[in-house]
Amino acid sequence: MHSTMQDVQLTISAIVRHAASIHGNSEVITPDGIGYRSMSYRSVLGRAGRLANALRGLGITADQRVATFQWSNQEHLEAYCAVPSMGAVLHTLNIRLAPEQLAYIANHASDQIILVDASVAPLLASALPAMESVIRSSPPGRRPRPLQRCGKTVLRYEEILAQQPETFDWPEIDERSAAAMCYTSGTTGNPKGVVYSHRSTYLHALTACTSNALAVSEADRILAIVPMFHANAWGLIYAALMSGADLVLPDRHLQAAPLVSIIEETQPTIAGAVPTIWNDVDRYLESNPARTSPHFGWLPAGDRQSPSR
Repeated sequence: MHSTMQDVQLTISAIVRHAASIHGNSEVITPDGIGYRSMSYRSVLGRAGRLANALRGLGITADQRVATFQWSNQEHLEAYCAVPSMGAVLHTLNIRLAPEQLAYIANHASDQIILVDASVAPLLASALPAMESVIRSSPPGRRPRPLQRCGKTVLRYEEILAQQPETFDWPEIDERSAAAMCYTSGTTGNPKGVVYSHRSTYLHALTACTSNALAVSEADRILAIVPMFHANAWGLIYAALMSGADLVLPDRHLQAAPLVSIIEETQPTIAGAVPTIWNDVDRYLESNPARTSPHFGWLPAGDRQSPSR
């Protein structure tokens, strides 16, 4: 006997549709070095639809890999939503890796297209021959830097989005199919790839929202300091979309002083970063007692945290 209950695939596209329809007024906030860019989930996910249409027009089909080489920002969030939801596989490249490691990873993963922040594009020169096309992202307020000669088609992110509609017919995807992948670093031999399924990502986000985990809700504002190229940002991105929590993405501003400013000005209730970041923030606050000491739920992982202030 089978149940008569509604059965749905646990996919990232389900999270995206839910966020757009139920939590459309929640915000994504990104510092730009001068102030902040803010956009509603509804608008961001509309741009994700534009990106999916653009990638489909460039020939990306199910199971093909689309790489990102970006800071944690709104544009990276759009890729987080668009790429796996269209059935392709999101491959987040670690901008901290050596050029030879990046070249190996891009070739091993068979990346077809890369979405690259213009500010870090020169770091990727040796890996570019593996790509069919390069899409350069340069958010408003940031002066674009030229790509080194790579012999590949280079497209401007905002231009290709402007040519596409916001609506995209998100396909039905097997929840056990690949959604995203990343590679290890600091191990013996070449970096090793890890592939996340839609199901595992969905359940991880759902667990983060439970009371015995992070208890994330639409009343929260999450500051995801942990990079989006590192272990899917610990699931914070999809947990925010699922719950309707506002999302603060720090872009390149990862030093203690700008982070404290971001914390003071955006007032997050939850923040996630490795202990080295929190230790730097702690030392900065000790030497600058006039600054606000943060009060929120913080998530350290990967090392030993210094005693809390």
